[in-house]
Amino acid sequence: MEHQLPTSDQNFVESLIPQRFPFVMVHEIMEYNEENLISGFEIKEDNIFVQEGVFQASGLIEHQAQSVALHTGYKYYLLGKDAPTGYIGAIKSFEAETLPETGDRLTSEVTILNEVMGVTLVDVVTKLNGTIIAKSQMKTAVK
Repeated sequence: MEHQLPTSDQNFVESLIPQRFPFVMVHEIMEYNEENLISGFEIKEDNIFVQEGVFQASGLIEHQAQSVALHTGYKYYLLGKDAPTGYIGAIKSFEAETLPETGDRLTSEVTILNEVMGVTLVDVVTKLNGTIIAKSQMKTAVK
């Protein structure tokens, strides 16, 4: 069955990434093309990265990395292949303007800058209510 975008079908979204509960930091694919993906994520109170109602910077990084994994996983889904396991190879930069709170809904845009031999360089911009709250540039690698 082909899934139309946007989709917040949690079973489908989780089938595209290697992480499993309670470590899933993406809930929705809003847009996809070869160079970009926009993901969505609602921060729940029981999230392992929430401390005193605040989603920590480490959670933002993980959300961004899983957004990259979602891009790769969806690409493989379209090719009829199983999603590969990926890793953060390096975080070149990361800036967080503010930390979101429980109940906030994040959107992150992944932009593929370069992809060579399983190593992908990406920019990721995370927004809350249309305002940029975090940016990063990272390299990911697939197994």
